[in-house]
Amino acid sequence: MQNKGAIKIFAILLALACIFYLSFTWVTQGVEGDAKEYAENFANSAKVKLAAKEFANGNASKELSYIDSIKTRTADRYLDSMKKQTVYDILIAEYTYEECKKNEINLGLDLRGGMNVTLEVSVIDIVKNLSNNSTDAAFNTALNETQKNLGVNNNDDFITLFEKTYKQMVPNGRLAPLFQSIENKNKLSYNSSNEEVIAFIRERVAEAVNNAEKTFRSRIDRFGVTQPNIQKLGTGGRILVELPGVKDKARVRELLQGTANLEFWETYENGEVAPMLDQANVVLSKYFAALENKSDTAKVANDSLSAKTTVPANEPAKTATPAVAKVDSAKKDSATAKTSTVNPQDTAIKGFQKRVPLYSFYQNAFPLVPLKGRVTLDDKGNPKTYAEGASVGIATSKADTTKVNNLLRIARSKGVFPSKLKFMWSAKEIENKDENGKVVGSYFELYAIKQTDSKGKAALSGDIITDARKDYDQRQGGVPLISMSMNSEAAQRWASITRANKGKCVAVVMDNMVYSAPRVNSEITGGQSQITGNFTDAEADALAAILSAGKLPAPAHIVEESIVGPSLGQEAIDSGLMSFVIALIVILVFMYMYYNKSGLVANIALIANMFFIMGILTSLGAVLTLPGIAGIVLTIGLAVDANILIFERVREELAQGKSAGLAIKEGFKHAMSSIIDSNVTLAILAIILYAFGSGPVQGFATTLFIGICTSLFSAILITRVIFEWMLERKMEIPFDNSATRNAFKNINIDFVGKRKVYYAISSLIIVLGVVFYFKNGGLNLGVDFKGGRTYQVRFEKDMNTDDIKKALAPVFEGAALDVKTIGSANQAKITTTFRVTDNNPNADKEVEEQLNKGLGTLNTSFEIMQQQKVGPTIATDIVYGAYGAILFSCLMMFIYIVIRFRKWQYGLGSVVALFHDVLIVLSCYTICDGLLPLEIGQDFIAAILTVMGYTMTETVVVFDRIRERLRDSGKADAVGEERNTLINYALNSTLSRTILTSLTVFFVLVVIFIFGGESIRGFIFALLIGRIIGTYSSLCISTPIVVDFDKKK
Repeated sequence: MQNKGAIKIFAILLALACIFYLSFTWVTQGVEGDAKEYAENFANSAKVKLAAKEFANGNASKELSYIDSIKTRTADRYLDSMKKQTVYDILIAEYTYEECKKNEINLGLDLRGGMNVTLEVSVIDIVKNLSNNSTDAAFNTALNETQKNLGVNNNDDFITLFEKTYKQMVPNGRLAPLFQSIENKNKLSYNSSNEEVIAFIRERVAEAVNNAEKTFRSRIDRFGVTQPNIQKLGTGGRILVELPGVKDKARVRELLQGTANLEFWETYENGEVAPMLDQANVVLSKYFAALENKSDTAKVANDSLSAKTTVPANEPAKTATPAVAKVDSAKKDSATAKTSTVNPQDTAIKGFQKRVPLYSFYQNAFPLVPLKGRVTLDDKGNPKTYAEGASVGIATSKADTTKVNNLLRIARSKGVFPSKLKFMWSAKEIENKDENGKVVGSYFELYAIKQTDSKGKAALSGDIITDARKDYDQRQGGVPLISMSMNSEAAQRWASITRANKGKCVAVVMDNMVYSAPRVNSEITGGQSQITGNFTDAEADALAAILSAGKLPAPAHIVEESIVGPSLGQEAIDSGLMSFVIALIVILVFMYMYYNKSGLVANIALIANMFFIMGILTSLGAVLTLPGIAGIVLTIGLAVDANILIFERVREELAQGKSAGLAIKEGFKHAMSSIIDSNVTLAILAIILYAFGSGPVQGFATTLFIGICTSLFSAILITRVIFEWMLERKMEIPFDNSATRNAFKNINIDFVGKRKVYYAISSLIIVLGVVFYFKNGGLNLGVDFKGGRTYQVRFEKDMNTDDIKKALAPVFEGAALDVKTIGSANQAKITTTFRVTDNNPNADKEVEEQLNKGLGTLNTSFEIMQQQKVGPTIATDIVYGAYGAILFSCLMMFIYIVIRFRKWQYGLGSVVALFHDVLIVLSCYTICDGLLPLEIGQDFIAAILTVMGYTMTETVVVFDRIRERLRDSGKADAVGEERNTLINYALNSTLSRTILTSLTVFFVLVVIFIFGGESIRGFIFALLIGRIIGTYSSLCISTPIVVDFDKKK
């Protein structure tokens, strides 16, 4: 074998790279374990337990809830403090916890728990805005009709459907007069055709969706979600957002559905506001002193918990209490105290905090003060003068920004600040570096904003920006900056603002967060301006997009959301890992028992394959979901399939009396064609899955494609290198044992002659499926296809589904209702169409309230583990996507087979086998409906496509053996019985490989079905049926179809 050295080097380098990327997960788990231990120790301290008892006032549930909230908050603060700390040193590089977190294994929504949201940017609002909110009756009627009919018996996007509707309603109507404006004068004229206007609208809508995607990413980064998955879905203005680990549903909805609002604000100078902050200290000190004199300690504890609840910078804060300082002080200074001795330093700090609860110039002496002032210091380190700029202070953590918000809210209520003054935080966390450039900390800046408008509006709104782009400041060494252009009216207003604020700062604000506050050096005329702010290239790109987004307000609405509780995520991880380990053990044992020592070689390659898959997934930042784990486990079968193909070929060569070395060489050579063809068909499948799927389906496609690549490398190259190494040392290499040596020998089944029997069997199953289809009232379509709301509920005790239905029927009156157990008898899946078309923003909450009301009559405790909502428009899109995926995959498979085998009959046989398998699987679903909890949803599409891929794998291997047999016999043009005999011989000779590969995959699927959990059981059932049917159709359907259509007179 040539290039053995290169293969070894590549394998070693790949293994080292995988170890490197997988090590980040190990490091982050260690840090998070330390955080959990620290939080446990603090929550179990005497002070916290005493505070919990005071807060609960004898209520054990409230006491436990209080302690749990302290644990969570303490762990979060610990991790926040570690974010910029070096936790991983590999000698040549150092990595902070934040950097390690970005490189760890990316677990999806179902494995980590959290929230999955599909947003639709309101295209109708964009169109109205582009028309300057035209009052034209026909135009507005056409828009409303378009919105009403979107997704109803059509698959058109909004713009296409609007064009058709407007043309139908106003055949001679012209759109140009409605959309012509000063801003659009370079794009449209009064005489522009309707086609040109539609093209302009489509371009602007696409631009708005792109900007909305950037805006969502910026917001989510501030929300603190690690490893979000954000992607556009097609061209309909939809964006998928996956937020693992998120628990606050209301906050996410508010975060994502808010309008992107760009503003330019005038500011106060630091020196103007700092004295007010000093005065705020005095007022707050008196306020807290008055509270301390109150005797109601339970009330104080309750207010303490409320005051520490996270409040965004732009929301009213809740009232803080003395307990805030007491608990925070305990967290940092008294968590590990073992005696009651009073520390003089602690006493001094507490005294200082009472006098100065908000703000101090002293940066290091008293780190517990949440807001540090910005001053220049004299030679002795004392405050000398106020620092210049609109930034009035810094906070070193998000937790401190929350404290500052609370305290400023109280001070404002006491009349400390003028009505024109408002505060905003910086959007970007600023890194603090030492003289060597090493990051030693980070902070957020607080800006003093001046409201000059009587209605509290910004001095200038972002809808006047005509262009914003990233540029570079060559005078500062090529630092990125933002160049922007304004229209003529805005340019005049901008000149007036800059003239009035010469020497002061103007804040660029997005969603109440300051992105930049550059100082105005001179009056800016002509509408040209620049924004600087020490940006990176990525930040400059994002800010340019945000500035562009300001000119097209694009509200977004949630049209689909799925909320998964963290406990369900942990159950998914446990069941997935168990199924993975057991399936791997089953395959390893089987390979060794059947192929003897050669099976051990295959096992080594298989373990290496699994290791490579996980390492590559981590390095690519791919999201690993439960279907993704299923894809990995199925890759086990794929890798084993390649080894079985090779080993069976080697056994054939050994049976002809060839030496081990020659047999191995010839075996690899003859198996290569089938291996390449079968893997290419699966690669086509993976690409189609990725293109047509979303979320978990794409996760499955990603792992499948990576698995194809790694299995080819490990099964073909690594096993070959090991065999060469064994041959060089003259080691014995058995490929069988006494029990398997003569397996599948002397089998002679007349597959071609009995083809009509097979046709009859398949027809009978399909007919039964049709009968049960009408008997059951159609397919058991899941919420993906029907639209509606699904809730997965866990009860304290086993429940009867009829009782649940009776309890919910009154509250969901007139709506479809389906209740079935899922897993154990104490878990139920409740699906209803109640208010599914209601676009009221409170509909989700109200439906959940109705659900709780109905379930409350059952007199047992329960927990809503998961909920999912899909509107009818989404359901229509999914149906069309499913049809497209299946038809497109069939077309691709047909083209590939025709090219490879140079006969259209082979392509037809493969496509007929594909449709045959799909119909059989659907028939089995309808027949088994009621016996098993089977539901046709998005994962079912992935299952069907996977079944088709495995059918193609089997079919290609069979066709390859037929082609080889006809070619080797010199009778490629044989007809009649002679051809049938040659085809039967080819089918029987490949029977051992077909059965063995089917068994290995079948073993894997059975293990996943049993141990993999309810969430993928329907998915795996489709694969189980498909695996059996795929083997059957490759031998009994696809080949007979070729025979019947290739008859030669």
